[in-house]
Amino acid sequence: MKTKNTRGLSFLIAVIIILVFLGFIVVLNGQHYLLFSFICLLASCIPFYWRFENYDIQAREIVFLAVLATIASISRVPFSIIPSVQPTSFVIITTGVVMGPEAGFIVGSTSALVSNMFLGQGPWTPWQMFAWGMMGMVAGLLKDTRISENRYIMSGFGFAWGFIFGWIMDLWYLIAYIHPLSLGSFFITILGTVYFDLMHALSNVFFILLFYNSWRKITRRFKVKYGLLK
Repeated sequence: MKTKNTRGLSFLIAVIIILVFLGFIVVLNGQHYLLFSFICLLASCIPFYWRFENYDIQAREIVFLAVLATIASISRVPFSIIPSVQPTSFVIITTGVVMGPEAGFIVGSTSALVSNMFLGQGPWTPWQMFAWGMMGMVAGLLKDTRISENRYIMSGFGFAWGFIFGWIMDLWYLIAYIHPLSLGSFFITILGTVYFDLMHALSNVFFILLFYNSWRKITRRFKVKYGLLK
């Protein structure tokens, strides 16, 4: 129970830090977004290092997470010509399910920052880091559960997160650019992005149905073979 409480506290601290700096981005009208992106990245590392405070983290574990983050980042680039098709989400979800919420959180946030080095940085980057980080963290909560063994249920999970990710990004747009805020402007913004959120959700379903079982098996094989993140 103490371990669970400690892990929960580490995530709470990380999320609060990220939310504070997301607020700074809005207040400063998007200035210094790259600095805040790196601060958010450091914050996403807190749960990972907190969990293993009494465990000697091996270089191969850091390397493996870096490889997963790289795959998630690079996979986004060739699909950028198709609006909101995000194989990155599939990799992040699978990472969380196999490696745990800490790994899912850090791979998710890192993927947004790295992929935007190819696709363009902006004040939206920290918000994407937060959204993908939360996606990986929530997926990690399903680790070693029956739900994570069923690709059809996981495709529903991916479908839902396609919309949740979009709503988080809509929130950034509303706070940053819509003044004054109203219920009408809120619904107009949400409705205006439904197509893009649906494309993201459906692409998650597509990638999970086709590749989830094999990708999860490969990732788990590496984890077990090299004793990663026990």
